[in-house]
Amino acid sequence: MPILKTAEQRLEHLLFTSRWLMAPVYFGLTLALLVLLLKFGKEAWHLLAHVFTASSADLIVGVLSLIDVALIMGLVLIVMFSGYENFVSKMEDLHGHTDCPEWMGHISFGDLKLKVMGSIVAISGIELLKAFLHLGTQHGAAGAEALSHANLGWMVGIHLTFVLSGLLYAVTERVQGHH
Repeated sequence: MPILKTAEQRLEHLLFTSRWLMAPVYFGLTLALLVLLLKFGKEAWHLLAHVFTASSADLIVGVLSLIDVALIMGLVLIVMFSGYENFVSKMEDLHGHTDCPEWMGHISFGDLKLKVMGSIVAISGIELLKAFLHLGTQHGAAGAEALSHANLGWMVGIHLTFVLSGLLYAVTERVQGHH
């Protein structure tokens, strides 16, 4: 029936066009980058302001905080570019640009999920290291340290869960033949 075929074509065209509803989401990630840049600036300013008075552990925690923000910003960029290209539209005219990242245009949805999981594991590891360094510099009541040890135990458990999840996901992707 020609009327059903026309209705089907219009529905498919509408569904295909609806992918553009994701474009504002990826633009919104640009705003998230600005927020993270402000956070980075605040952390860097705090680190510089206390460089001569802070302990070595505090300086290391400060630098790890900067690395944390940088990793998150890189992750946002990867999600923004590869998500846009996977779900909205190809950026063909930008692939020849001299500053175009090597990975741009080559990250599939499965690759994107692996990169996100890898970044989460790295960020979790940095947070765990910061917690260990903070634990070593705490000078408080025994109750405060016991609470910190309990929190640290939870952090280790959560980190190991992320690591295990990442490994299982990577193995699943490999078994399915995606890599």
